[in-house]
Amino acid sequence: MRYRRAFLPGGSFFFTVVTEQRRPLFASADAVEVLRMAFRAVRSNRPFEVDAMVVLPDHLHCIWTLPPGDADFATRWRLIKTGFTKHCDPGLRSEPNRARTAKREQALWQHRYWEHALRDEADFTRHVEYIHFNPVKHGFVSSAIEWPYSSFRRYVEAEVYPSDWGRGVMDFEGIGYE
Repeated sequence: MRYRRAFLPGGSFFFTVVTEQRRPLFASADAVEVLRMAFRAVRSNRPFEVDAMVVLPDHLHCIWTLPPGDADFATRWRLIKTGFTKHCDPGLRSEPNRARTAKREQALWQHRYWEHALRDEADFTRHVEYIHFNPVKHGFVSSAIEWPYSSFRRYVEAEVYPSDWGRGVMDFEGIGYE
């Protein structure tokens, strides 16, 4: 079976990117900062909007909107992953298996990532809320505002959500990409 990605120039996409074997690569503030630097470096040469994002210890979710006429999120992800891999603490790198060694790859990231082209405003909103609720879902915090590696505070400052949004249980049926 061959996997096909949705390429929609100028589209908005939801992504889930997971570390190899769910290793907690982003457990430290320093590692999250290296990831931010990789994003900034790629965005400076290949612009895109990060509409929402959360970084958890072993995976991240984000929504990007690409520029009109541009559908190349795959190159951007390759460059972000490469940038993080080159600049992260060498202690985060594990010994790659034989197949990765033959391809000269590090063992930091799962090969694939989940991508979903957002269909409309309601789909966009559901995925933004899923992103912001994710640290609560995984039991890291009791409220979305408590998680430091999220775009949620930006949404609170813009008065999109109250600061106490995301307490308790929320249902995101159909958005189970972990």
